[in-house]
Amino acid sequence: MRHAEISGAGLAGLSAAAALARSGWSVRVHERSDELREIGAGIFMWENGLRVLEALGAYDEAILGGERNEYWEIRDERARILHSGWMMQGARLITILRQRLHQSLANAAIRAGAEIVTKSEIVGADASGALIRKDGARFPADLAIGADGYNSAVRRSLNLTRRQTDLQDGCGRFLIARKEGDPVGRCLEYWQGGRRVGIVPVNAEQIYIYLCCPASDVKGRAGAADRDEWSRSFPQLKSFFDRLEDNGRWAPFFDVTCSQWSSGRVALVGDAAHSMSPNLGQGACVAMQSAFALSKQVAKADDVETALRSWEAAQRPTVDATQRFSRLYGRIGTRWPKPLLDLRSALVWSVGRSPSLQRRINVAAHSDATA
Repeated sequence: MRHAEISGAGLAGLSAAAALARSGWSVRVHERSDELREIGAGIFMWENGLRVLEALGAYDEAILGGERNEYWEIRDERARILHSGWMMQGARLITILRQRLHQSLANAAIRAGAEIVTKSEIVGADASGALIRKDGARFPADLAIGADGYNSAVRRSLNLTRRQTDLQDGCGRFLIARKEGDPVGRCLEYWQGGRRVGIVPVNAEQIYIYLCCPASDVKGRAGAADRDEWSRSFPQLKSFFDRLEDNGRWAPFFDVTCSQWSSGRVALVGDAAHSMSPNLGQGACVAMQSAFALSKQVAKADDVETALRSWEAAQRPTVDATQRFSRLYGRIGTRWPKPLLDLRSALVWSVGRSPSLQRRINVAAHSDATA
């Protein structure tokens, strides 16, 4: 039986663990925290992510109680609809709680036979396929995976970082109580200068709200601590801001680009390989998809190193395009010159009129690693 060691029990690491274990590998996952945890926020599950959940046997648990969305609307400063049905084009979109998604993947990995070890901090790896723990212990494997986030110790130890870029914007993520009259089956996004607000139902009781702004917008970054500031920018959303609680925080967005996604028998997945802004709602989906594709590639290969190169060649174009368009979306949405806001609206409206361009932007949702 071939063996895999994985650093990081996040969405990417658990997806890889579940997929490899289902393929007959023995798998051990190292999590540095003393328990498995995820932030309390909503998350977008597009078609590509949903297919991975189905393939891992985690779909029913993950989407239980979630909101199936048929509509995504964007409005500008003048309350004009720039686009309705943004990027849907037949792709399923279900919004759920991030914690529920995380737990469903952990359960799928455990059911498949993977071992998850907490309080086990991995500080590096070597290309032979071994993870190295903080206490010096080594964990050799046929395949080692770094799924340890955008500050990946595995990536740094192998000198695979090409760029790690602070995108100079970010968002606060919050959950509020859902009330009668709130949107149903719809994701709504509102723009005002460099600020953006998303109103996203995630279950029968809760609405997920994201507040995006440039890093230089000190008042905007206060989020729930300054509800009145956001109400002044978006008076039509005051009833939502009034429900904000201090259950979230503003976090910056980063891009990570690697020279390559593997070295020897060590691979990087998720944010460790390609951290991106969440502007397209695809960060988790492409991480899960890439992790599943990795397991599928190595499961049928005699030579792990060759399989890893083939895996990257197949997956990287979609991931790179998604990262690039997500970064562009952030620049347009948060750093567009104020005197040219009407031009911005015209640009977004014209993009929304082109199905082919929308499909290029949301290319990941129409790809399938499980086929």
